[in-house]
Amino acid sequence: MIHGGDVWEGNPARWLDFSANLRPEGSPDWVMDAMQFALADVRYYPDRAMKRARRGLAAYAGVAVDCILPAAGGAAAIDLVLQRRKGRVLTLNPTFCEYAERAAVHGRPHDIWQGECFPGDTVFITNPNNPTGAVMTRNELLAHHQHIVNRSGELIVDEAFIDYCPEHSVVRDVQTGLTVVGSMTKTLCIPGVRLGYICGAPEVIAVLEKRMLPWSLCTLATEIAARLPEHLDQIRHDAAINRVRRERFTQQLTSLGAEVQPSQANFLLVDFKQDMTGVAAALKERGILVRTCGSFGLPGSILRLAVKTEEQNDQLIHELEELLHAR
Repeated sequence: MIHGGDVWEGNPARWLDFSANLRPEGSPDWVMDAMQFALADVRYYPDRAMKRARRGLAAYAGVAVDCILPAAGGAAAIDLVLQRRKGRVLTLNPTFCEYAERAAVHGRPHDIWQGECFPGDTVFITNPNNPTGAVMTRNELLAHHQHIVNRSGELIVDEAFIDYCPEHSVVRDVQTGLTVVGSMTKTLCIPGVRLGYICGAPEVIAVLEKRMLPWSLCTLATEIAARLPEHLDQIRHDAAINRVRRERFTQQLTSLGAEVQPSQANFLLVDFKQDMTGVAAALKERGILVRTCGSFGLPGSILRLAVKTEEQNDQLIHELEELLHAR
């Protein structure tokens, strides 16, 4: 499994999906209301300037409107920022495979970042990291930026999961050589809508906007983005609930003898100390999807598990107990 959320074998609703890190209750009511309201406007071309979406995302991020560019999901944002330079794309290990894949599409070599870079290079850091959930502090990221920009490189920080630990965000620090990409997919459980963003220095945003395909943001995503500032309290509340669920889930997995890496996201990286390929297949037969981590370069003993509701987490623990004890 290269990406989570592959639920298209039969009815998607049949799966209990721990492979994709999405709001477990589904899309909030206000998001559903926004999309229903926006249906009346799908007969029109979307606003190419994305004015309402920009204002909403700028207020959500706490930045000026000329520092934000909406995108059709986090993947589109990643692809767009990788078009600006021609040097290497450097990543930490393990991390999201899309950076290397999109770098290859644009003819840019990929390598593991060892702390150094050359002019034209782009360093990608996911914060919190996917798949580990580990986080860098804002000061650590700013120190990395200074080191990189002094060598004429640039730092891109992917904050796809930052709503679960917003105190570590550098979105308000964007400047020359420091750009942030993000996505509302996980927080709002809207992978099918495609709403992401790029936050950067105004001159960077202006260049990227010229490279962007016209009408990139659909009418439904526009309405959601425009309403974001009204619902920041719910986003924070959801993050607080996730922390409680994550701690309980960690304890349950540890009781099975697994090693759980500390995480500040809505998922856990879990080492069961035995090959889990067969267990993952058996769980799928029972209607449960989990994320194996071969695409991250990790061994078969490791799974990445989304943090879901307590009842759903309990169900997975029960199934794991049966399958592991039967071995």
